[in-house]
Amino acid sequence: MADPSTYRPAAGTIPESPGVYRFYDGTGRVIYVGKARNLRSRLNSYFSDLLGMHERTRQMVTTAEAVDWVTVGTEVEALQLEYTWIKQYDPRFNVRYRDDKSYPYLAVTLDEEFPRLQVMRGAKRKGVRYFGPYSHAWAIRETLDLLLRVFPARTCSAGVFKRAGQVGRPCLLGYIGKCSAPCVGSVSAQQHREIVDGFCDFMAGRTDTMVRKLEREMAQASAELEFERAARLRDDIAALRRAMEKQTVVLGDGTDADVVAFADDPLEAAVQVFHVRGGRVRGQRGWVVEKTEALTIGDLVHHFCTQVYGGEQGETDVPRELLVPELPADADALAEWLSSRRGSRVTLRVPQRGDKRALLETVERNATDALARHKLKRAGDLTTRSKALDEISEALGMRTAPLRIECYDISQIQGTDVVASMVVFEDGLPRKSEYRRFIIRGATDDLSAMSEVLRRRFARYLDSRAETGEAGVESATDLPAPADLAGALDGGGNEPRVGVLVDPTTGRPRKFAYPPQLVVVDGGAPQVAAAAQALAEMGVDDVALCGLAKRLEEVWLPDDDFPVILPRTSEGLYLLQRVRDEAHRFAITFHRQRRSKRMTASALDNIPGLGEVRRKALLRHFGSLKRLSAATVEEITEVPGVGPRTAEAILSALKAEDGKPPPTD
Repeated sequence: MADPSTYRPAAGTIPESPGVYRFYDGTGRVIYVGKARNLRSRLNSYFSDLLGMHERTRQMVTTAEAVDWVTVGTEVEALQLEYTWIKQYDPRFNVRYRDDKSYPYLAVTLDEEFPRLQVMRGAKRKGVRYFGPYSHAWAIRETLDLLLRVFPARTCSAGVFKRAGQVGRPCLLGYIGKCSAPCVGSVSAQQHREIVDGFCDFMAGRTDTMVRKLEREMAQASAELEFERAARLRDDIAALRRAMEKQTVVLGDGTDADVVAFADDPLEAAVQVFHVRGGRVRGQRGWVVEKTEALTIGDLVHHFCTQVYGGEQGETDVPRELLVPELPADADALAEWLSSRRGSRVTLRVPQRGDKRALLETVERNATDALARHKLKRAGDLTTRSKALDEISEALGMRTAPLRIECYDISQIQGTDVVASMVVFEDGLPRKSEYRRFIIRGATDDLSAMSEVLRRRFARYLDSRAETGEAGVESATDLPAPADLAGALDGGGNEPRVGVLVDPTTGRPRKFAYPPQLVVVDGGAPQVAAAAQALAEMGVDDVALCGLAKRLEEVWLPDDDFPVILPRTSEGLYLLQRVRDEAHRFAITFHRQRRSKRMTASALDNIPGLGEVRRKALLRHFGSLKRLSAATVEEITEVPGVGPRTAEAILSALKAEDGKPPPTD
């Protein structure tokens, strides 16, 4: 690991002009490229206190062993040079918006005598008109299959086209009406060109004109009693409309724009881009990238624009407008650079209202979902989970990895509807069948509520441990691990070997029979202290305890004055965050249910023998409590499952609530 001070440029040697800089490792390989409006200010930030840096930035400056720079005249020139160097050196510490594939376009080879419709990837050619990009080639083929009925243009390769002309017989598409068969002279070159022009007009967004034209021709054919031709035109119109449904108009002004949105956390960022051409979404792309610095959304927009546009893999299609969630600091220079790549003016802006704002919000939701899916995928990896558990055990000083983790959270509003949640993770994965919810009745603040819920949970555990002692097991550590429940049964699946694990009457595991190796509470030092006191008073001394504070993601241990700080890239911290967030979600969901039920409670809730099913049936039958209270006993007994005694109890309860005596039959 290199010391950045050993290669820091001498004071005063770094210019204050715009430029581009490169960091090199010990082998001379470029590992990072960046641009700056003021080189001195930007480079000095890399040689500040290492502890205050982003994790990846600290790794970069300690990996590097040299730095140099090139000054330029303007920010636009700096953008161009930064783009060139990133493409040339492929630095490992730069944010990478890159796929392992190129994206497909629907191409029309207008430079040929008989233009061809085809799927095309890679660099664009002159004389070819492109529509897209699309996310998948099958999306293009679906669109083509629908449109070839209306626009029977050539789709075959040059070899197939030539061979069909030599034998004088078209291919299958020519026989079924999905190709006009110019290869055998069924249509002239001019007629085929008109078919292709109509296809291009439709794909360019002039759909209404084409549909109206076909409707007029259909009406004319029907008036002339050419019913077969009218039926074909009717089917053509239906095919066009199905194709239009697949490419719904999202921007009514027919604009060409790329809509870009991001979702990020301190370590990673997900980006989604919708390609809108002619007001229609032609394609969608997305990446999840590793953040190399403490980047803002504006910084991510800058990196996206300089890396995605202008590449070799069909990425040169710069739109007229770029809709982004936040403008970068160099927005004007970036727009000028993009305009030079497009050959005409490009606008960067943040939509504030209307259809464009709504579309940006849709793209943002896609980015958020993509980041969540990426994290879940990482959580599903066995090696990663094992590493996370090992990191937690090492950080907390545990003898073994915590195979069972229980996390507790409290949810309330000013002491009302106080509830608690307990979530369970076994081997790094949620075990939802073990989740528990608690209604707290004797506490009004988080600390007393946390004490109560731990006492209730571990009272069951202590009872279980006492029974285990009677069965000849010395301590709870002798109980099998949760994953070994199957091993508690003998090979034939008969009686359990350890009676405390399984209820002898039901054959199911007893509730709270398994002790956790680690208890996590949602909160900092006060919550941990309250939990530790509750466990100590109950004599529970074989369970580790910690708290995770939300503000700085600090891990607090009992009786420690300072928290344990896990690296932001730590898999152990990521697992603790997942456990804590799941407990919070479970608690707040239960709290909302309780609060909603209290606010919508009625006199029917407290009637003995009247369950939820019959309450719903009564309300469905009468429509409201007012109509139900005005009914007679005989009318109420018409509801299935409600007898005379229950009907009388219902009326008594409703009239008591109104302060009136119940009516007599």
